[in-house]
Amino acid sequence: MKKYVWALALFLVTGLARADIVAPDVLVRNTAQDVIAIIKQDKDLQNGDQKKVLALVDAKIVPNFDFTRMTQLAAGRYWRQATPEQRNALVSEFRTMLVRTYTKAFTQYKGETIDVKPAKVSPADTETTVRTQLLKPGGQPTDVDYVMRKSDSGWKVFDVVIEGVSMVTSYRGTFSSQIEQSGIDSLIKSLADLNAKASTMKADAK
Repeated sequence: MKKYVWALALFLVTGLARADIVAPDVLVRNTAQDVIAIIKQDKDLQNGDQKKVLALVDAKIVPNFDFTRMTQLAAGRYWRQATPEQRNALVSEFRTMLVRTYTKAFTQYKGETIDVKPAKVSPADTETTVRTQLLKPGGQPTDVDYVMRKSDSGWKVFDVVIEGVSMVTSYRGTFSSQIEQSGIDSLIKSLADLNAKASTMKADAK
């Protein structure tokens, strides 16, 4: 899980301007370098300053991930059955859960780097996979694939595959099971309860 969280965190922050659409592999490479530089230079992030971490996440994560697409794929066939209100609530809670989970990685930096493989993308392509390896000093490399889609504002991640395991597919199994048993509203409430509990725990820890 730690590898999974850290691998995602390497891609969560970017200081790149969006005036032009940056090639997906270039975006991943530059972003990883930016993330590593930020963590190395910021003791507050290394020490787990929640306020600073959350501010950074709110500013940088959301614009770089297509949470709606991620939620749609995770919900699978049940997405079509959901009302617009249920879809909005599901996206909101799923996004909050992912953001809450991955912010933990900012305090877990142990000298990791990322090797980004060149991606062959034609101007007409709207989806691609950027393949990388997460390199940890003294450890085995971890294969990390970023599945991305091109939008008007640039390339965005809608799935991450760690050692052949898709994040979206993993959540789809959990979501489907709960929806089959109790319905979409039950899944939304479950995610909301988890997020509320995590928020309370952070407040108590201050």
